[in-house]
Amino acid sequence: MNVLGLIALITAVLGFIFACIPGALIVGWILLPIAFVLAIVSLFLKDKAKGMGVAALITSIVGTIVGVVVFFAVVATSFDNAFGSGDTKVVQPSGTAGANAGTAENKPAAGAGTRENPHPIGSTIESDDWRVVINSVTLAATDAVVAANQFNKPPAPGSEYILVNYSATYIGDDPDGQMPAFVSIEYVTATGTTVSGLDSLVVAPESIDSMSTLYKDATATGNKAIEVPTAAADQGVLAVRPGMLADKVFVSVK
Repeated sequence: MNVLGLIALITAVLGFIFACIPGALIVGWILLPIAFVLAIVSLFLKDKAKGMGVAALITSIVGTIVGVVVFFAVVATSFDNAFGSGDTKVVQPSGTAGANAGTAENKPAAGAGTRENPHPIGSTIESDDWRVVINSVTLAATDAVVAANQFNKPPAPGSEYILVNYSATYIGDDPDGQMPAFVSIEYVTATGTTVSGLDSLVVAPESIDSMSTLYKDATATGNKAIEVPTAAADQGVLAVRPGMLADKVFVSVK
């Protein structure tokens, strides 16, 4: 038995787990390099099985990639919160709203778009760079999410997955385009706790492609899965930010 390989694998798994938790990233970044080095050393031990060392090596590499993604997502969210530019405009649906709707206008109703008075599903939310439409919200979508991918885990007891279907259209002028990952969709519970897709990493059915570059007037449409408390799932709201520097507005889930 390759004891060093086993230690490397355990360290890599722990590092991977911590790398997925925004508040514990630093622990993952400490454990993953240690696991990587131990895995390399274990592969050069004579007359020892290599399987666990190879598994530890792969896990440490994948964990590092995940940790980098989570880190940049956390930084982007913090940056958004600090430097929201106030240019978000919203027009509520008048029977036919969609990603290709006309330019949004400032919503005149006082207090519209707050947690207490969210915009309805189908509203067009627009910044200088992005036009976003929440097309639908499917509550109690756990079965569909779990069945979508063999690696998707069931939600924690007392929680369920919801599916947010949305469209993101790039309307900016960057000749190199932008990725829909700059659009932020989060769920805020009735008690004010923010839940993002990073809190439970699952692959949604018909998932939106947020990593491919869109050029002017191109649209990406698909689902995002979010794990939310079951008891008050329909009492929360969606927090939508159409771009890194745009202000956040709130949209109803029903």
